[in-house]
Amino acid sequence: MKIKYYTLCLLAAAALLPLQVLAQNAKPFVVPELTSWQGGEGKFSPSGRIVLASKSKALRSAAEALAADYQQMFGQRLQLVSGRAQAGDIVFALSSDSSLGEEGYQLDIRQQTTVRARTAQGAYWATRTLLQLSEQDAQRQLPQGSTTDIPQYALRGFMLDVGRKYIPIDYLRQLVKVLAYYKMNTLQLHLNDNGFKQYFGNDWAKTSGAFRLESTTFPGLAPKGASYSKREFIDLQLQAEAQHVDIIPEIDVPAHTLAFAHYRPELASKDQGDDHLDIFNPKTYEFIDALFREYLAGPNPVFRSKHFNIGTDEYSNATEELREKFRAFTDRYVRYVESFGKQAYLWGSLKHAYGKTPVKLDKAVVLAWSRDFLDASAARKEGQRLVSIPDSYTYIVPGAGYYYDYLDTKLLYDKYTPALMDRSTRFEEQDSCILGGMFAVWNDHYGNGISVKDIHHRIMHALPYMALKTWTAGKTAVPYETMQRLSPTLSEAPGVHELGLWAKGEQREVLHLERLQPGAKLGAKLPEIGYDYSVSFTVEPREEAKGTVLLSSPTAKVYLSDPRQGLLGFARDGYLNTFRYRLPQSGSKVTITIEGDNEGTSLYVDGRLRERLSRQTLYAQPVGGDPALRLDQQYEAPDKFAPEVYQVPQRGRMFYVRTLVFPLEAAGQFKSTVTDLRVLNYKPKR
Repeated sequence: MKIKYYTLCLLAAAALLPLQVLAQNAKPFVVPELTSWQGGEGKFSPSGRIVLASKSKALRSAAEALAADYQQMFGQRLQLVSGRAQAGDIVFALSSDSSLGEEGYQLDIRQQTTVRARTAQGAYWATRTLLQLSEQDAQRQLPQGSTTDIPQYALRGFMLDVGRKYIPIDYLRQLVKVLAYYKMNTLQLHLNDNGFKQYFGNDWAKTSGAFRLESTTFPGLAPKGASYSKREFIDLQLQAEAQHVDIIPEIDVPAHTLAFAHYRPELASKDQGDDHLDIFNPKTYEFIDALFREYLAGPNPVFRSKHFNIGTDEYSNATEELREKFRAFTDRYVRYVESFGKQAYLWGSLKHAYGKTPVKLDKAVVLAWSRDFLDASAARKEGQRLVSIPDSYTYIVPGAGYYYDYLDTKLLYDKYTPALMDRSTRFEEQDSCILGGMFAVWNDHYGNGISVKDIHHRIMHALPYMALKTWTAGKTAVPYETMQRLSPTLSEAPGVHELGLWAKGEQREVLHLERLQPGAKLGAKLPEIGYDYSVSFTVEPREEAKGTVLLSSPTAKVYLSDPRQGLLGFARDGYLNTFRYRLPQSGSKVTITIEGDNEGTSLYVDGRLRERLSRQTLYAQPVGGDPALRLDQQYEAPDKFAPEVYQVPQRGRMFYVRTLVFPLEAAGQFKSTVTDLRVLNYKPKR
């Protein structure tokens, strides 16, 4: 009987075993993916308290960041306390585990949740994981389990071209928060660049070129109203440091330097063009020395990072003399940057500028962006430190028609890690020469209508995948389909709503006003609604002056009567777009519907499509083109240059983008009667 009893017990235990295994929590979804997970059973329910298990300032800063962001995201303030932890508390403890490095952390989620890290940065990354987990549960409960989460690469970054498209400082502050939320620790800002001469009548003097940072050494070098003051830039860096994002400034020399030639024409190369500095001219070195010194020198320099990018990409290699001089130029400025105690970053170009002149790169970091300009294998043999940013995988050039408009996320998921230097060169994972990986937005086509909102839309499309593949690299296990399905459900960052998304995950009417009063503040949840949307309203028109606004936000205006022609239209980012439609005379009602997506903006009148403002193809022409065919959509633009492009088939194609993230913050001072304003966070099928 005893044998039968024990047999039954064993059978019962065996029957229960699968249920116990199934009860263990699967690895939870966060971006980037956790590099390890041991599932527990059940959920952690937060008490609303954070317990500091040590007096470490590093831990306190991370805990305070968690409390502030938790309140912003969920409306509940976590209380920081000391003493003995209770069930439901989040505990911060200092770790002595050297294997965690600078950025790793341990997270043990049981009846209490314990964060262990060696540094403030590691603890801060743990808080990003906690916030992402919390936002996926209505009760803010966390799945029990534990992880030791350590990035595979030290540099995980993004580069933004602000030289050819002015990006307001307020957006850069938001972008830092977004990068930090996805554990991306580097933001490189490309501070100077210029447009392509062919789009400006083949005249360098008329071609856009800008340097975006205030200079007191060279007053007037940065365009007023379209640049950053030193104070703004310092404050941006201070914010980034608090969120563990390193801002690497880039001043690109000796090419892409038309802004400097506009300021000092004698510095321009007579043979290579005004967008090249004359590197045989001693005055060029005096100018660059003084400019770099302004931001790098002193006990509290304007550029706070330990790293500074000197550019050195795409200079002409037409002659041996030019190549050797370029190599000497590069060597000089690597050493010059190091003389200020900084580490020089530069774009890999020495395959393009082949020659004998040595270039000091033993302490520098080289961005591997093109196999035509850099031989990554040769650079590795020479002991160079490399950052993977291959143009054929990671370059976004909005609306240009070459490179990517949106990155191919499936290609990134399947093929990319920082071990990939170009399509034909891949090193072993975590090779000692690889510092990390980045992706980039280049705003090549100045004047093509792209908005900051459009740029952000492209960044957010790619960011989760680049965050994933630079953190987990070859250890990536989360399926691509899961990334596609779940990554869009995560927030952009605490308090960041640049995409203008209302009611994520469901299609519905998000705002309805029976009547829109002139001058009213809508009190809307967000100041605008992003792609895809439908906004409709009924108008009983009265005569409106040109420039009459229907609705506005800090970034856009919708006009009942545009400032130029009195048409229905909208303005954002210094561009004015109009529909070929004017409101009827007083006395007749009309229902207007405006629908928007990332490709364009549509106007419906009384339910019928009137016009679709989609991507428009424009062309460069030689000087003397027909002025009647020239397109000039710039309006109150922050930069003074306007491209010379036409609506006729010629050479030099440009795509002009006419998108709108619809403003919903305040009504204008109109005379017409506007009723039945309805905002949908989707486009109805027609």
